Amino acid sequence: TPFYVYSAATLRRHVQVMREAFAPLDALVAYAKKANSNQAVLKVIADPTRLRLLSLVAAEGTDGEVCVCNLTEPVGLSQPTVSHHMKVLVDAGLLEREQRGKWAYYRLVPDALDALARLVSTVVQPA
Repeated sequence: TPFYVYSAATLRRHVQVMREAFAPLDALVAYAKKANSNQAVLKVIADPTRLRLLSLVAAEGTDGEVCVCNLTEPVGLSQPTVSHHMKVLVDAGLLEREQRGKWAYYRLVPDALDALARLVSTVVQPA
């Protein structure tokens, strides 16, 4: 097999050509990742229990927090079930969790509701 020797300038040109050729593919991959992320968040809030739990935490305001022990009664579910729903909300990036001893405390991620509102308005009224 032949062995080719390229100058550094030639290699840089080849790399640049490859970057330009794959730029549309990179944009498509980024769009797909964002779409999947948006779909995941919408799926999370589509559950009525999760939406209620998010509402209960949001009612505490941006500086407030809620213990999981205070969320079981309003939704009428057991603590393990509520904890599962809260974990899903945390994984979606809507809530933050802090463990204190036996109990977990939850608060809104700053600007999470604003981002969620923008997402929902985009879905309802596409640009």
